[in-house]
Amino acid sequence: MTLASVLIVAAALIGIGLYGALSQQSFVMLMMGLELMLNGGLLAVIGLWANTMGGAPEGQLLAIIIMAVMAVDMAIGFALVTAVYRKRQADVTESLTTMKH
Repeated sequence: MTLASVLIVAAALIGIGLYGALSQQSFVMLMMGLELMLNGGLLAVIGLWANTMGGAPEGQLLAIIIMAVMAVDMAIGFALVTAVYRKRQADVTESLTTMKH
């Protein structure tokens, strides 16, 4: 694949993720949109690394760091969703009026 096609797919993933994050009311769907945006960013980084740096280890390290951040982000996000559901029985964003308890 060429660099342009990889970046087009990455931009499409980011766009779909942005739409999903902004248009959905469910916490899980919102987090899936965020995950798609992060995957699009990761794809762009890997595509740029493979086509411009010729396989230098710095690009691999950056991709591994991004994947670790994605895993931590999703773990914290799902923990917060679980805590909010247990506290308020709310599974959509509009059912929360305030963040106070």
